[in-house]
Amino acid sequence: MSGVPWDASYQDGPAPWDVEQPQQAIVRLAAEGGFTGAVLDAGCGTGDNAIHLAALGLSVFGFDVAESAIAIARERAQARGLEVDFAVADAFALDRVGRTFQTVLDSGLFHTFDADERSRYAASLATVTEPGATVYVLCFSDEGPDTGPHPISRNDLAAAFDAASGWRIAAIEPTRILTRFHADGAPAWLATIQRA
Repeated sequence: MSGVPWDASYQDGPAPWDVEQPQQAIVRLAAEGGFTGAVLDAGCGTGDNAIHLAALGLSVFGFDVAESAIAIARERAQARGLEVDFAVADAFALDRVGRTFQTVLDSGLFHTFDADERSRYAASLATVTEPGATVYVLCFSDEGPDTGPHPISRNDLAAAFDAASGWRIAAIEPTRILTRFHADGAPAWLATIQRA
C-alpha cells in the first residue's frame, strides 16, 4: 500500500518482472487489434508494454505505485521519442485519475493482490472504464509446473470480475508471462473482461 517495497525493487538493478521488452502475449494481442481508444496500463512498471502500444499510435496512460519505475518508464519513452503519459497512482483509487479508458492492460498487477484487494481493484477499475470497455489481465496461472510466486485460478478472476459488479469474463486463455527467473516464461492466464 505504501509503495516503498515496490519502489525498492527497482533500486538495485532490474526487478524480477522487468524483462526490458513488452510481454509477448501483449504484442500478439496488439497485432490482432485488441487495443482501441484510450489505453490504461495498470501497474505499468518501467513501461515496456505502454511504450510498445504508444509506438503503434495508441494514446496510453501508465501508472504504477513505484516512483522509481515511473522515472525509468519516462526515460525509456523519451529515448524512443514517444509520448506516453506516466504517473504515480494508487490502483485502489483510480477515480483520482480524472479520465476514462476504452481499454485496460494489467500485466502482472492483479496477481500481487490478495482476495479482498482483487475485488477492490476491480471496483476501482470500474470508475475509469467506459461502458463496453475491455480489460486484459495477464497474470500467473495456478496450472502447470514452475508457476509464478502468486498463482491465480480461473475462479479468482471470476470472483473479482463478477457480473454483479458489472463485469463479464469473455475469455481466459493459457499463455506465458516473461520474468527474469523463467527461461520460457511462467504459466499464465490472459483474461479478456468486458465492462457492462
